[in-house]
Amino acid sequence: MLSEHLQKNIHDHRFLLLLLALAAMLAAFVKPSIVRERPVYNFTFVIDITRSMNTRDYRLNDEAVSRLDFVKRQLRALIPKLPCQSKIGLAVFTDRQASLLFEPLEVCSARIEIDRVIEALDWRMAWAADSRIGKGLRHAVDTLTPLDTTLVFVTDGQEAPPLNPRYRSDFSDVKGRFRGMIVGVGGLNNVPIPKYDKRGKQIGFYKADDVPHRSTFGIPNRLPTDAGNVHARNAPFGGAKVTSDQHLSRLYEPYLQQLSNETGWRYHRLKNLKQWSRALRNPAFAEMRRVAVDIRSYAAAAALCLVALAYLPLGRLTNIGA
Repeated sequence: MLSEHLQKNIHDHRFLLLLLALAAMLAAFVKPSIVRERPVYNFTFVIDITRSMNTRDYRLNDEAVSRLDFVKRQLRALIPKLPCQSKIGLAVFTDRQASLLFEPLEVCSARIEIDRVIEALDWRMAWAADSRIGKGLRHAVDTLTPLDTTLVFVTDGQEAPPLNPRYRSDFSDVKGRFRGMIVGVGGLNNVPIPKYDKRGKQIGFYKADDVPHRSTFGIPNRLPTDAGNVHARNAPFGGAKVTSDQHLSRLYEPYLQQLSNETGWRYHRLKNLKQWSRALRNPAFAEMRRVAVDIRSYAAAAALCLVALAYLPLGRLTNIGA
């Protein structure tokens, strides 16, 4: 009796479809893969953590978020979209230097560790208050390109104190030799910069008297109007009080585009993940390599389709061979 019942089930289409679905699910659990030639990437992201990056001029889920928080969220969402065997390194920038947190790691095997470091990025990691964008970019090129990686320099471009044009960094040796991208962060309109106490509690916003509004470094780049206010020893940059909008912040896009032209790197303004991901997947940054591609999703999809077919109304069809 049991043998006859079993024989009947074997010929039943529903039983066969469910059996195939089970086989597909078991295949998914053994992590099947196929070898294909695919583009892989090697990026080292250098993130600006200076105070202007605390400015809240992005919105996520109808909530104002700081530039740094927006960059972190976009970067954490970007990592899973990169193909396996791609690598990610991370550095932070403040003052005149970029400091490497970790060398490029393979994104699939080290995904959790990479995500945790990005999540922990904080403006309080800064070791100095100045923001010398050009010097920081130059330092990043000099110290990180030996890693044979594509540098992605992420910043709002605000030099603090303002740059003395006499001392701009030279990138003539970079153009055409190193791959990179400058990513502009922030909005184009001036907004206040949050001010925090030593415990990290916001106590207001920076005011005009809190920040320098011109450079007082090196040989003055004098204007004709400064002539009556200059004293060679006591006031080489002039004695008149200078005020501007340096206590406010915006994306200094023309300056970053200028740096992009000087380095020969690509420039991208960060607006959303989709556009940034597309820009980073530029063929100029890719290396074609034969990699094992995970096909578990295909096996799971096949199992789902087989289960759906098993329960479709197929009339009185009860035997595949009938």
